[in-house]
Amino acid sequence: MEGHVKAVAVLWIIYGAMGLLFTFFLFALLFGVSFIPDMGTEAPIILRSVAIAMGVFFGILTLPELLAGFGIYNRREWGRIVGLAVAFLNLISLPFGTALSVYTLVILFHPDTVPLFKSK
Repeated sequence: MEGHVKAVAVLWIIYGAMGLLFTFFLFALLFGVSFIPDMGTEAPIILRSVAIAMGVFFGILTLPELLAGFGIYNRREWGRIVGLAVAFLNLISLPFGTALSVYTLVILFHPDTVPLFKSK
């Protein structure tokens, strides 16, 4: 069961890193488009504001996934709780989030897994 717990942790870290990468590319795209010449004066300001707002929003959304991955990897009880919460929230994130969430719920609710987190 320890191998599955480690796999869940690594998968959440990878999923969170992919979310941060998506956030960075979205921010770079919107912020970069704001530098196109002859756009006027309002459009660059709006694009930069939207880029910053979306970057912060999606960045904050991906932080719990990374936090859960690192907490589960280090076998912390809070990591298990955060992992379960993140898994429940990502059930609607088709298809990868749903698959990872179901795998996480099956592994972290398994009776043999709970003692692994109680000892730390």
